[in-house]
Amino acid sequence: MASRSARPSESFGLDRLTTPIGIALLVTDTEGALRALDWEDYEHRMRELLRLHYGAVDLREQAAPAAMKAALSDYFAGDLAQLSSIAWRIAGTSFQQKVWTALAQIPVGTTLSYGTLAAKIDMPRAIRAVGHANGSNPISVVLPCHRLIGANGSLVKYGGGLERKRWLLRHEGVEV
Repeated sequence: MASRSARPSESFGLDRLTTPIGIALLVTDTEGALRALDWEDYEHRMRELLRLHYGAVDLREQAAPAAMKAALSDYFAGDLAQLSSIAWRIAGTSFQQKVWTALAQIPVGTTLSYGTLAAKIDMPRAIRAVGHANGSNPISVVLPCHRLIGANGSLVKYGGGLERKRWLLRHEGVEV
């Protein structure tokens, strides 16, 4: 007999997109919203984040919406404004969602320190918690966690690797 508290598994589509910095994994829901974007060489981490956020997840090979793939391709080709056209939906704690929503508001071509982002969400002492939420962001690039840097301007931690972070920031016009 199944437990009454057991959640049914979420079913998402999984697609791939070739980019200048590797194969991007695109996870979408039945309505075409982006639920995760990560890199093929970090698929295990992506699946773990999905499990943590949604419980049991069933990923099936399925094409992501053409408009989403076009927007991402355009972004990687230099049309940096295209990220804002991508519909996304995420599960997480209210704090995580607050941090992730704030990430989406960091303008292209700019960076913030973890402390500055903590202050922007009116939690100036939550620097480490902001860092942890940033590291749990399932939608890389679109929710631009790569735009967070250390207080001294150094590149610190990026789930897809520091070389990708460096590339993304340079692509957006940030000197690193």
